[in-house]
Amino acid sequence: MRSTFMGLEASKRGLFTQQTALYTTGHNISNANTLGYSRQRVNMEATAGFPAAGLNQPNYPGHLGTGVQAGSIQRIRDEFVDRQFRQETNKLGYWESRSNAISQMEDIMDEPSQYGLNAALEQFWKGLQDVSTNPENTASRKVAMQRAEHLAESFRYMDKQLKTIQGNLGNEVNVATNRINSLLKQIAAINKQVQEVEPNGHVPNDLYDERDVLIDELNNYIPVSIKRVESGGNASAVAEGSLTVVFKPYGTDKEIELVNGKDYATFEVNGTVANPSGSKQIDGTNLSNMFSSIQVSGLGSTESIAYDDLEPGKGKLLSLIDSYGYDSAGESKGYYIETLASLDKLAAEFAEAFNEMHKKGYDLSGDKNDIDFFTTEDGSPITAGNIRVNDDFLNDPSKLAASSGPNEEGNGKWALELANIQSKGQASLNGATFNSYYQGMIGKLGTDGEEAYRLNKTSETLLVTLSGNRASVSSVSLDEEMTNMITFQQAYNANARMITVVDETLDKIINGMGRVGL
Repeated sequence: MRSTFMGLEASKRGLFTQQTALYTTGHNISNANTLGYSRQRVNMEATAGFPAAGLNQPNYPGHLGTGVQAGSIQRIRDEFVDRQFRQETNKLGYWESRSNAISQMEDIMDEPSQYGLNAALEQFWKGLQDVSTNPENTASRKVAMQRAEHLAESFRYMDKQLKTIQGNLGNEVNVATNRINSLLKQIAAINKQVQEVEPNGHVPNDLYDERDVLIDELNNYIPVSIKRVESGGNASAVAEGSLTVVFKPYGTDKEIELVNGKDYATFEVNGTVANPSGSKQIDGTNLSNMFSSIQVSGLGSTESIAYDDLEPGKGKLLSLIDSYGYDSAGESKGYYIETLASLDKLAAEFAEAFNEMHKKGYDLSGDKNDIDFFTTEDGSPITAGNIRVNDDFLNDPSKLAASSGPNEEGNGKWALELANIQSKGQASLNGATFNSYYQGMIGKLGTDGEEAYRLNKTSETLLVTLSGNRASVSSVSLDEEMTNMITFQQAYNANARMITVVDETLDKIINGMGRVGL
């Protein structure tokens, strides 16, 4: 036999359920602008009907409903869209960092410009041509010396600035490594909280959101995948469990765990040589310390991730390594490494060709000079970072070999021969002249910069589209929440009214009906 107060219980459940839905709607509205927040909904479900199955169950023509309850509060999320978003985040992290690195190089090389290395070369050749027209003029010789020194300074300045940026990139590698370690630690900490909460039947949606924001950021640095592990106990059917974060070396089926429940691994990006502190970790202080491997430790074993294990075009960390420099079979490679090597080659070949030609001419005194015009302070091989004009020529411009014959002060033919070096192709530069070789470097830089910028913008555009798709599923719409608020409010009011109706009915039966025979 059903209870007299059964109607009150059914409406009371309705009140509590609609109240829960209203509170959830308020929570959504409050977090409409919270980064990474996913809207939540109350999964309402009918409570068990009356009568329950049993031997002594009363006989009713139908199954009488007993009301509603909040089965669970679930966040709205689409894992397929999340995967797409993170995959594109990998690419954006790579190309954004690549574009920034090349942009900084473009700012240093600054071509075309009236102050760049190309202009310094042109002015140097012009200074020699001026000497050829008036070789006895001391002023023109001094100008030629100044322009030669300016050219050497241009090489040194460019080399210094590029190495400064390369060092900054090495420091960014260290900063990125520390951030990755921080993210792994935070993800593990949230996993621990989830494992403590879920077995009690609770669904910590806000913790899930916070964890997903960390996973998104981690994918900006390195491409990772996730696996869900159930917490067990009395966990809800919509509970998402803890996450195992894994890195898969490129081209293999191997999986390296970075986070497993509350435990996490530690990243260490090592180079080829040790720093003064004894550590091989890359920090930008030693530019000869090229990337060698990533050491992952802390989950029972130590794994090593080589450069070839990193998927091309994925993640900010790889982009920084590609720009800074890495070791490949004993050979240093990388965008800045290769650019600096090309600049060193240009400086060395230019100095060698000019020195060799200069020694064949005669100075203002009618003598030949066997000393190098371009040299270094310590006699080491010439590079862009150490090239300079020999002090003998700076102190005495008359030693510039401008004549093609001895004791011919007015003969400036050899200065013109020196200037004509600019138009001669060099076998060591694959037939290119010095100017065209440098222009080729600038052309490659421009092409690479354009490609990085284009792919960066393409990734940004795709990510905006995917963010829109994700937002259409998970973000809070204030219009929708307002509609829901009105709906739940009206349902709450209706349940309250139903309680009033049942109360009045019971009052009539209890207090309005008299006793028989009185």
